[in-house]
Amino acid sequence: MPAPETPGAMGVHLDPGALARQMADDVRDGLARSPKVLPPKYFYDGRGSELFDQITRLPEYYPTRTERAILETQARAVAAAAGAETLLELGSGTSEKTRLLLEAMTEAGTLRRFVPFDVDPVVLEEASLAVHTDFPGLAVEPEVGDFEKHLGELPRHPRTAVAFLGSTIGNLDPDQRRSFLAGVRGVLGEDGCFLLGTDLVKPVERLERAYDDAAGVTAAFNQNVLHVINRSLGADFDVDAFAHRAVWVPEHEWVEMRLESLREQTVRLEALDLEVRFAAGEQMRTEISTKFRREGVEAELAAAGLRVEEWWTDPAGDFALSLSRPA
Repeated sequence: MPAPETPGAMGVHLDPGALARQMADDVRDGLARSPKVLPPKYFYDGRGSELFDQITRLPEYYPTRTERAILETQARAVAAAAGAETLLELGSGTSEKTRLLLEAMTEAGTLRRFVPFDVDPVVLEEASLAVHTDFPGLAVEPEVGDFEKHLGELPRHPRTAVAFLGSTIGNLDPDQRRSFLAGVRGVLGEDGCFLLGTDLVKPVERLERAYDDAAGVTAAFNQNVLHVINRSLGADFDVDAFAHRAVWVPEHEWVEMRLESLREQTVRLEALDLEVRFAAGEQMRTEISTKFRREGVEAELAAAGLRVEEWWTDPAGDFALSLSRPA
């Protein structure tokens, strides 16, 4: 059956009203904790996406170009191992790197359908149209939702390859990863596979430079989350009164991005009818970025009922792509 002339109708599991309520709940909960936290998913408004794109091109920030290099050399091997009819990409964004997989899978003659899944409907619509234009024989069926909450609502297709790239899984804490991987296992059925990108443990100095670049782009990206909250929740964060910090936490083997209050201050969030006090020097966590070891990745996947069949890395061993299947 030929693919439609335009991308399929967008499946919506998270409408703007639900997204606003979720943000309000997440921010209220995070600011009530000690230490305070903000979820990293709210980095990515239009400005945040632009800044992150700049980050991926910085000399200090190796993950994006390293993962892309692996895909450039191994995409055909991935396509052959997956044998997928459907490619479901979680947190798809612009699907830039995924085009390497789409090219290899369509060349292999197995792929029939691409399902990009993301929280941002505007980016999703633009990316879906671009993919449809470049791959006219492919059915493109975008889905709007949160991969931590809505995997169980996605349509099921046989021989689905779920791709979760960029080591985004490292932004989840261990409990969140367990829940997420259980959801992925449910999507796969018995004949699917899971392609996972993971950033690997390396010297601390290099990791901290990757998250605190000399040009200050990562600092601007981190501070931008306060602009998002100001705009979305009627808050009055003084963005310049918070400084970017990147800290390696050895007991968890992750980098924490934090915002440090430069003075004692009180922030009002009008939409939440909430006032939050910050002490001078108090740090609020905005992101974790876990770094992995192969044995840890295999153990976490095994706990979710998945067995690693393929493991690809760059020559320096900085980053890994793994392909796993239901055990």
